[in-house]
Order: sequence, then C-alpha cells, then structure tokens
Amino acid sequence: MKLIILDNSGVINFSSDTFIKTPDEWKPIPRSLAALARLSQAGYRVIIATNQSGVGRGLMDMETFNTINEKMYKAVSQAGGRIDAIFFCPHAKADKRNCCKPKIGMYSEIIQRYGVDLKSIPIIGDSLRDMQAAAKVDALPILVLTGKGERTKAKHTLPDGTKIFDDLASFVEALLGKS
Repeated sequence: MKLIILDNSGVINFSSDTFIKTPDEWKPIPRSLAALARLSQAGYRVIIATNQSGVGRGLMDMETFNTINEKMYKAVSQAGGRIDAIFFCPHAKADKRNCCKPKIGMYSEIIQRYGVDLKSIPIIGDSLRDMQAAAKVDALPILVLTGKGERTKAKHTLPDGTKIFDDLASFVEALLGKS
C-alpha cells in the first residue's frame, strides 16, 4: 500500500501561532493542493495526523473543527486530490494523552486501521514533534520549511534520517518527478 502521512497546519495550510480556529482562517499554502492531487493520482493514500489542542483548550468546538476539515476536503477535491482519513488528537498538551505527538497513539491507530508497517513511510510535518513521532515508528521523517519548519530546522537537532524540503510540493516532485 502506498501511504503518505502528513500534518495539516504548516504543511497543507498556513499555520498560526494562535491556531486556526475558523474556516475563514484556513488558507492553503501555494502548491500544496496540487501536490496532494498528484499524490492521490499516483495511487497514494493521503492520511493526516494532527494535534488539535485548540479543541481541548476550548478555542474551537468539534463542529467548527469539522467545518474547517470540510473546507480542506473540498479544496483538495477541487484540485483533483483526496484525503483518505484524518487522525487527530483533540486533547490539550497538559492532558498528556498518548495520541498527542510526539507520542505515537495516532500512528498506532493508522497501523491498526490500515494493517501496515510504517517503516520507511514518509511522515511530513513542520515541527520537531512530527519528526520525533516519525522516528519512533521507524517512518521516514520529512521536514518541510513552511509553517514552523524554518524555526524547527534552526532550533532543533532533528532525528537521524530526516529529509528536508522547501514545501510539500518540493517533496512530491522529488518523490514522483517533476511534471
């Protein structure tokens, strides 16, 4: 099974230090929707694994979170792509739940649901916790320099084997070739 796992904020859409809390705040990063379409058209299952502590902290409710996701699904679909599933942790970091990256609870769910080993599966994110979680499940950590990616690269020692790309589209071009 061809599988790609990615975070959304900072990878697909612009992130915000105050969180994306409304559908109007959700804005795609240039070329990200086309990159997702290329992945889908190449037969990849596109899975999102995202911390959403804004829900647990009361910054948005589940209805709003779902509406934001509907906007994302629609934008990806209009570009010719597909998101196969979203796995998310709705808890605040202080709750110390296993689903909150860099812990691997969401990835354990993906392994169980899809019956796959994540060894060498690309996990794409813009934060250290994305890279740490990818390394813990023997996946291939991919750091994009959009979102918090530049800060992550500058401030942290990344797990061994981390690959770095300018953005999601650059990673997809390297994976699939330029079109």
